[in-house]
Amino acid sequence: MTWLTSGISTIDFHTAGEPFRIVEHGFPDIEGATVAEKRVYAQNTSEIDVVRTILCREPRGHCDMYGCFVVEPDDGADFGALFWHNDGYSTACGHGTIALGVWAVQSGRVASDPDGVTAVTIDVASGRVVAHVRQVAGVILDVTFENVASYPVRRAIGVDTSLGRVNVDVAFAGALYGSITASELGLEVTLEHASALRTIGREIKWALNDSDVSRHPTDPRLSGIYGTIIFDDLGETPEGAHQRNVTVFADGRIDRSPCGSGTAARLALLAGEGRMLEGDVLIHDSIIDTRFIGRFRPAPGYETSGAIIASVQGMAYETGRSHFTLDPSDPLGPGFELS
Repeated sequence: MTWLTSGISTIDFHTAGEPFRIVEHGFPDIEGATVAEKRVYAQNTSEIDVVRTILCREPRGHCDMYGCFVVEPDDGADFGALFWHNDGYSTACGHGTIALGVWAVQSGRVASDPDGVTAVTIDVASGRVVAHVRQVAGVILDVTFENVASYPVRRAIGVDTSLGRVNVDVAFAGALYGSITASELGLEVTLEHASALRTIGREIKWALNDSDVSRHPTDPRLSGIYGTIIFDDLGETPEGAHQRNVTVFADGRIDRSPCGSGTAARLALLAGEGRMLEGDVLIHDSIIDTRFIGRFRPAPGYETSGAIIASVQGMAYETGRSHFTLDPSDPLGPGFELS
């Protein structure tokens, strides 16, 4: 394993509080003609997966760490991104796409307009996404992440939980998300309720994951419930809806941001309800009071499928750079989890 001697170099960001660790070099070759194929290869190749494990676990990371390997694109994109977290490899990551847009422009990976908007095109496991990076005088002001098509899957699915039977809506936004109001659970999206939100969100995710709603209709590689979005409805603004959410993803992890692809899932459901129209704005806050701004336009076939193209605006900031190594004699090896 060459990385054992050369180490792994990373650039870390946060997007609305959620970490994102970018690895451009220092991992084994990941085979596959597309990022979707590379994801399957990585899932089944221990030499690659140990790198993910090292970067997610203590003492080099933590259970809620998120990141990606920068890989070759499918065709024609600026680059590809293979997203990962504590429980494996995700098919979508909106906050990561925003961070990658900032990284690509700041690093010069993608030539940019210092007084305009630069499109950074990225192939991910669920398809092609774009980070629109807006600058004034060479300073990045914000990034708008344009997602793959998002759409409602099924509404009011009865789920038996430790808090009783509840109704959950499911939408696809590059990954499958369950969605439920916090009030139905007798909770609020606050830090005081974080432990309870994590527990019930994890419970709902795994209950839905064992049902037929977790199966993607055309691509089994996109199957599986990725997370549970628990939200407070804060009413209407002159521009549209205002909500606060916590997304419990992977295996019981709490997204510190309002969740980029989760915001797209909420937009798909709100559009399907007729509560939001094209041009309306979703103000989407997180459990730590950071914010994304969501908008949508109809996708081809909207009239029958309800599919939309969601745009989610936010910002990412570099937090540091690291060079990680592993001493072969270290008894803790790739690390440990304590959560």
